[in-house]
Amino acid sequence: MTPRLLLSLILTLAAAFGQYPGLSLPPSGNNQKASVTQYIGPVRVRIDYSSPAVHGPTPPTGAIADRRGKIWGQLVPYGMTDLGFGHRKPAPWRAGANENTVFEVSHAVEIEGKPLPAGRYGVHMMAGPEEWTLLFSRSSNEWGSFFYDEKNDALRVTVKPRKHDYREWLTYEFPVRKPAEAVAEMQWEDLAVAWTIRVPDIQGAYISKMRDELHNVPGFNWQGWTAAIQYLLRENRNLEEALEWADYAISAPFVGQRNFQTLSTKSQVLAKLGKGAEAAALMKSAIEFPGATPAQIHQYGRQLLGEKRIKEALEVFQLNAKRHGDTWPVHVGLARGYAASGDLAKALEHARKALPQAPDPLNKKSLEAMVKSLEAGKSI
Repeated sequence: MTPRLLLSLILTLAAAFGQYPGLSLPPSGNNQKASVTQYIGPVRVRIDYSSPAVHGPTPPTGAIADRRGKIWGQLVPYGMTDLGFGHRKPAPWRAGANENTVFEVSHAVEIEGKPLPAGRYGVHMMAGPEEWTLLFSRSSNEWGSFFYDEKNDALRVTVKPRKHDYREWLTYEFPVRKPAEAVAEMQWEDLAVAWTIRVPDIQGAYISKMRDELHNVPGFNWQGWTAAIQYLLRENRNLEEALEWADYAISAPFVGQRNFQTLSTKSQVLAKLGKGAEAAALMKSAIEFPGATPAQIHQYGRQLLGEKRIKEALEVFQLNAKRHGDTWPVHVGLARGYAASGDLAKALEHARKALPQAPDPLNKKSLEAMVKSLEAGKSI
């Protein structure tokens, strides 16, 4: 093709589509570009599209017409149809206007229960009175569906359309959002077509994301590593990796720090791995660490109470008293420890000492209730 012929072809297409490469001209048919993004946890989902109106231009004059009631099965044909351009094979609807409607997802997901790898896809739709087929094509940089080829399909799913409140402009939304899934929906005129996007391993997606992030700014201090480890502990996932991260938080050059939080975090990992003796020894080091605060030791005692390890909890509260005297929340811990041990007199003694130390109205109210209960001979 000669340069003159190529330019002529570009000008012809530009006239047809109301565009010219490199120039910001009004979009063809005034079908404005739009984009919507939704995160499912760390998974980014984005739909880019051009948005036609119900009251739009009608060929061949281009006059604006009310097309309500003439969209589905007419302006948007049912099934596959010859679009009169391109390779002239039966093709689906472009699911919007102008260039491809594009569905982009940062991680592997499931669409209507079927797997779709991370990537960028051209979205096409085969409309029908009772059933629609959604097609996700690996080709995402085309104009319309003129050159649609089923060989490029990454996925096809079947969904049901439903009635919807009137929409003048074609719109994509995410009307349902859950921790591991979301529903994407195309809405236009009086109809909506939805599909469910699910992340099959949302915890794994978070872990993968955190693993990458720990190689950047969040990993340049021990706090980032311990926060990531706490997530692995909550989910009971990748515990051997968590142990590696715990060692890094304690001793990595320029990053690691030996303190109550890093030591106690590693202790929790060891306990989860069934290494109880090692976990206990390390936790002892944590609560005896010179920098351990009264609040940190107190919270560990509360944890032991929650696990019904009453004798150990009382010993921790007593250690806190020995280390920090009358500092808040030492007496609160002793009150709880003695009450759990059955010594209500000593519990009341320390609850009364804690009351004037209460740092806020909420703690004061809780302590007043504790004192009242103990004075009545009731445990807490």
